[in-house]
Amino acid sequence: MKNMHAVVTGGGSGIGAAVAKRLLADGMRVTLMGRSEDRLRRAQAPLGDVAIQVCDVGNEDSVTDAFAAVGDVDILINNAGQVETAPLARTSLELWQRLLNVNLTGSFLCSRAVLPGMVTRKQGRIVNVASTAALKGYAYVAAYCAAKHGVLGLTRAMALEVAAKGVTVNAVCPGYTETDIVASAVDNIVAKTGRTADEARAELAKVNPQGRLIQPEEVADTVAWIVGNGAINGQAIAVCGGETM
Repeated sequence: MKNMHAVVTGGGSGIGAAVAKRLLADGMRVTLMGRSEDRLRRAQAPLGDVAIQVCDVGNEDSVTDAFAAVGDVDILINNAGQVETAPLARTSLELWQRLLNVNLTGSFLCSRAVLPGMVTRKQGRIVNVASTAALKGYAYVAAYCAAKHGVLGLTRAMALEVAAKGVTVNAVCPGYTETDIVASAVDNIVAKTGRTADEARAELAKVNPQGRLIQPEEVADTVAWIVGNGAINGQAIAVCGGETM
C-alpha cells in the first residue's frame, strides 16, 4: 500500500489525526479533510508531509469540489462525525437531520465520489469510522445511533457491490474514545449531574469491560490492519474492549 493516496475526513483531531499519522508511517500519501482550515493546519503541523483540503462532507457541492481538487484516492477513511445528546422527545427535526447529514450522508457522498475511480483501477479501500452505536443502542442519542446504524448498512451494501472489483468496504466501531467528543460528553455530564470530571470519565470508562477509554491510536491500528488486508470486506470491527461481542 506504500505511496497510495489516503484521504481522511474529520482529520483535524482525535481519531482522524491518529489514523493519518499511522498511514503516513506506513508509507502512504495522506490528505486531511475537514470543515475548518485552521484546525486542519494545526493537525498538519506535527504530521509534516500531509496535504489538507477544506470540505463539508454533508454538502454535495463541497464534496464534489474537494475530491476533484485532491485527485485519485486509493484509500478513503470516512471519519467525520458529530454527536449531540437529547431525549427523543426533545430531539428537534433540525438536530435529527444535522446528525444524519454529517454522520451518514457524509459517508455516502464521499464514498460515491471515490468509488468509480477505485473500481476502474481495480483497487481501493473504504473504511467507515462508525461507533459501537452502530451495533447497539444508547439512551439520549437516538439520532446519532440511527445515523451510525445507517453507516453500517451502507458499509455492507457497498461491500457487496464491489466485492469482485478489487475494492473493500469495512467499518470500525470504537467505543468511548479519548477524543474531543468524549471531552464534551464529560462536560455535559458534569453540567447536568454535578459530578466531578473524574467521576464522569469513570462513568464512561466502566462501559468498557477493561475499565478504560479507548485510545485514538488503537483505532488507527485497526484501520491500518483493515487497509492492509484484502480479505476483510463488509465487516464491522469493534474496538471497545469487549463492550459488544
